[in-house]
Amino acid sequence: MGLELYLDLLSQPCRAVYIFAKKNGIPFELRIVDLIKGQHLSDAFAQVNPLKKVPALKDGDFTLTESVAILLYLTRKYKVPDYWYPQDLQASARVDEYLAWQHTTLRRSCLRALWHKVMFPVFLGEPVSPQTLAATLAELDVNLQLLEDKFLQNKAFLTGPHISLADLVAITELMHPVGAGCQVFESRPKLATWRQRVEAAVGEDLFREAHEVILKAKDFPPADPTIKQKLMPWVLAMIR
Repeated sequence: MGLELYLDLLSQPCRAVYIFAKKNGIPFELRIVDLIKGQHLSDAFAQVNPLKKVPALKDGDFTLTESVAILLYLTRKYKVPDYWYPQDLQASARVDEYLAWQHTTLRRSCLRALWHKVMFPVFLGEPVSPQTLAATLAELDVNLQLLEDKFLQNKAFLTGPHISLADLVAITELMHPVGAGCQVFESRPKLATWRQRVEAAVGEDLFREAHEVILKAKDFPPADPTIKQKLMPWVLAMIR
């Protein structure tokens, strides 16, 4: 059995892995794990990833979880352009720096924006107070400013003149609040221009394909009560 990727393109790290593999011509078998149906919580998927999270990778008898680990594994196994994760010590350290920062900052605020603005009220039928939503969007704004000031600055991409894993992980995160209807780029021309560069670098058709699901998040039908009951503990743990 060749490379298998367990993904749901509703998930931002899954989108990063999917785009990276497709863009670099890495052959893989796509195994869809439907998060909205709770398939990641099943006993069957727990055999692949006991943490019950996507993405996950199987390469023969080898199984790997966590999106950053998967992206790094793919850069090392396959002949991909050096700019994704440079061999130069300091250049790769800059990519590492962003990947380490985003887990507890941008990822958290982008997730919360999607769930508080759309998924709780529309999909789960759970109201979110105006105060909670306002606090979530304020936190997102702080992290967007940090993304600009600390990482992008006046560069073409987050870590230098070429796209890297940092840009791919960042843009897939930011499309979460975009899918919720947040005005992420409209008042931030520097970030908007960076987004255009990233889309052009990965290919506009591939970018559109990977984000088709998240951009329809506002149109999700309400969850079945049984599914809601199953998902609620997972969602609350994920966005806290």
